[in-house]
Amino acid sequence: MHPMLNIAIRAARVAGGLIQRSSDNVKQLSISKKSKNDFVTEVDLAVEQEIINIIKSSYPDHAILAEESGETPGNNYTWVIDPLDGTTNFLHGYPQYAVSIALKNKGKTEIGVIYDPLRDELFTAEKGAGATLNNRRIRVSNQVQLDTALLGTGFPFKYPQHLDAYLEIFKDLTLKTAGIRRAGSAALDLAYLATGRLDGFWEIGLKEWDFAAGVLLVQEAGGVTTDFSFNNNYSQSGNIIAGNTKMHQAIYKIIEQHITDSLK
Repeated sequence: MHPMLNIAIRAARVAGGLIQRSSDNVKQLSISKKSKNDFVTEVDLAVEQEIINIIKSSYPDHAILAEESGETPGNNYTWVIDPLDGTTNFLHGYPQYAVSIALKNKGKTEIGVIYDPLRDELFTAEKGAGATLNNRRIRVSNQVQLDTALLGTGFPFKYPQHLDAYLEIFKDLTLKTAGIRRAGSAALDLAYLATGRLDGFWEIGLKEWDFAAGVLLVQEAGGVTTDFSFNNNYSQSGNIIAGNTKMHQAIYKIIEQHITDSLK
């Protein structure tokens, strides 16, 4: 196993332990509102700092891109961190949240780790070496028909200007699939896609820390990820479609009918 993957796993597990120890005292937590429907707690901040401390103790020269503390410059390696993806779920006791850590080298993601502390499920991926769930190899589903597919998504609550287009996409895909799930953690949605629990996924306006680890998981599990223009510019747009090759294409064909210029 790559030594940097070991560090990511260690940081994710420590972070997950901190989150779970805090889950019994949610009512006493200090909570701030970053923007509409976007919250940060003292747990997010403490967990993020602990992850950074673990990384920096081994790799002090590496750069950091973290949801709460932003960018810290460094060398060609950048750690992309979401300490608690699904904060709103966590605050409500809704059991769908995770730690997400990715490592990029010269802009290319080489390591991805997503840890669900509630279920003790550790999803890992290493570029060129495949993806695992609790050390067992995983693959995306082989589902190719929309009418029997289960998809994951997330509402663009931070981008109301895209809501009409999103709802048209949602309506079309609802009528053409077996079901759609909106669980509130893009990191876990992508991890579930990588292990075949979901057959496809799309979302508008994600940030890099939301998807960096999950995208690598999907790719290393045999899946495809693009933006809404069928390119790989999701780091800029935040718009993602993911699935196996045929499912990805089927979802893209639906979304393509509703794309506005601002979504390309």
